[in-house]
Amino acid sequence: MPTPTEQHWTPVHGEAYRPVPYRPARMATAETLARAAELRARMDERRTVRSFSPDPVPEQAVRDAVACAATAPSGAHQQPWTFVLVKDAEVRRRIRAAAEEEERLSYDGRLGEEWLAALRPIGTDAVKTHLTDAPVLLVVFQQRYWLADDGTKHKHYYVDESVGIAVGMLLSALHQSGLAALVHTPSPMRFLSQVLDRPANEKAFAVIPVGYPADDCEVPDLVRKSLGQVLVEI
Repeated sequence: MPTPTEQHWTPVHGEAYRPVPYRPARMATAETLARAAELRARMDERRTVRSFSPDPVPEQAVRDAVACAATAPSGAHQQPWTFVLVKDAEVRRRIRAAAEEEERLSYDGRLGEEWLAALRPIGTDAVKTHLTDAPVLLVVFQQRYWLADDGTKHKHYYVDESVGIAVGMLLSALHQSGLAALVHTPSPMRFLSQVLDRPANEKAFAVIPVGYPADDCEVPDLVRKSLGQVLVEI
């Protein structure tokens, strides 16, 4: 299948509205239902993985997943996200060391007992082997503002919502491609901007290890809410 043609985006702040036709082919109802059922079953298999194999992954599959994430809707179509693909083992080691330092402080009391009690069934602790075991990391940054060519600072809108939607689409794309992932959010995350030398307008949002589950991988015995528990029909 051919790769979609890419165009280089430039800011359109203040320009006039220019609509273009949108006429996607309508899918037959039977195909819609079949695809929806298949996707539901496939996504129900998705699990957060904390035990990764060091085996390499097809990097183009990761890039394609990021491209899928970048199609997410965003406030005023300002696309306030940056995805940093980290392959270098030493950089991943530095990220893990800094993350575990923050995590130890959190698990030693900063989180509070209620949060620790919520985490207990998940089986997590301050040791984050996934940050070095997984062959690649995707570090997601949210862009709080952007700079015009003349240096003028312009605010982005609905940044948290926009980047959160993009991360959800990223996880779906990775899973559909046969890859496992984890959303890791050490707090605070300022060290990520320093380690990865990101500009001042970017704020770390999440670290996502990507790879294959280890041969001895285990996950918590969890039950998802049923459709009836999450859907209200009026």
